[in-house]
Amino acid sequence: MNVLILGSGGRESSFAWKIAQSPLLSQLYIAPGNPGTMEYGQNINIAVDNFEALGQLCISKNITLVLIGPELPLVKGIVDYFRNTPTLSHISMIGPDQSGAILEGSKDFSKQFMQKYGIPTAAYKTFDINSLETGLKYLENATPPYVLKADGLAAGKGVIITSDLAEAKSTLKEMISELKFGDASQKVVIEQFLSGIELSVFVLSDGKNYIILPEAKDYKRIGNGDTGPNTGGMGAISPVPFATKEFLKKVEQKIIAPTINGLKKEKIDYRGFIFFGLINVENEPWVIEYNCRMGDPETEAVIPRIKSDFLEILNQIKNQNLHLVNIEFEDFCATTLMLVAQGYPNDYPKGDKIDNLDKITDVLCFQAGTTLDKQANLVTNGGRVIAITAMDVSIKNALIKANNAAKLIEWKGKNYRTDIGYEFI
Repeated sequence: MNVLILGSGGRESSFAWKIAQSPLLSQLYIAPGNPGTMEYGQNINIAVDNFEALGQLCISKNITLVLIGPELPLVKGIVDYFRNTPTLSHISMIGPDQSGAILEGSKDFSKQFMQKYGIPTAAYKTFDINSLETGLKYLENATPPYVLKADGLAAGKGVIITSDLAEAKSTLKEMISELKFGDASQKVVIEQFLSGIELSVFVLSDGKNYIILPEAKDYKRIGNGDTGPNTGGMGAISPVPFATKEFLKKVEQKIIAPTINGLKKEKIDYRGFIFFGLINVENEPWVIEYNCRMGDPETEAVIPRIKSDFLEILNQIKNQNLHLVNIEFEDFCATTLMLVAQGYPNDYPKGDKIDNLDKITDVLCFQAGTTLDKQANLVTNGGRVIAITAMDVSIKNALIKANNAAKLIEWKGKNYRTDIGYEFI
């Protein structure tokens, strides 16, 4: 099989690492990829939303399966484009069409969907420019902390939580009137704050059947102790100690099954990943959000725990045969630390030379925001630069390995959290 992965981050690097191990693979292409993915396949410099060029690539390289990493091409309709183009319609697309991707593309839609199908989620109201004054009054009567979410895609940063009413009001104005998150905050969802501990659960669906992948817990805040602004994610662990068999059974019965059945009732042919952002409230699971793809950096902790041939599993989706899959997991713990650029998630420099990556031996290093300069030096090219994933019999041992590797890798202004997973030790 010839396979194309779309994306250039740590998530796509871990996909490439895993798929490259499959005996079913003939040739792997990554568009656009990064210097790290070149170890597993051939990078092709095409943007993830250049559908026409990607289609031509698939024809010229005889690609039979496309794995879509990021949400942008899904929300823009890449699956619809391939399905509706006769020369491309035979290709298996791992990702939902636009009607399915709206689960992530619109917070308002996903909340309505959950309400309709009885899926536990926080109470909410949605506001736009025409109802801004009503939204401000709504905040006055709401119970703090106040949770404000941009309706559309905001690169994982469109959520503001504050206990200060004045700040909540000014933030609502900034989001709607000044488009703080661009078009993503033309509409804003204000929802009830849920108190508990978060985790992520991942499902792979073929439109009829589904399999549940290993769960993970990610860490969004930039600073130790969950301080500072939200980021795209600073690290992750898998498995999650409090996610017992009993708790995960509740997740499947109360959340996963109703979601899959709801998609069927809506006549949405959903073939791809569903990310369930959950919160454990007094041992009951509630949905915070859906994503229409795997999370990052959770993927970098989850994928190494899949023992089975990942490509063989993906290959069952086209003919809706996931019910035939017997997926096996490794019993070790995986921990991921994200090394980020100085200043991230705000403004940060690019082009800083990365040293000592070749000295790392006992962990996986999934490159994310990297590129090669004119002298072929590996340099920083994004906010989240490298994801370090370590595996061991315990979270503690895995974290020791990951932190030792994080200390070794060097560039100017490197930053990372040293407390990922430590609440479970």
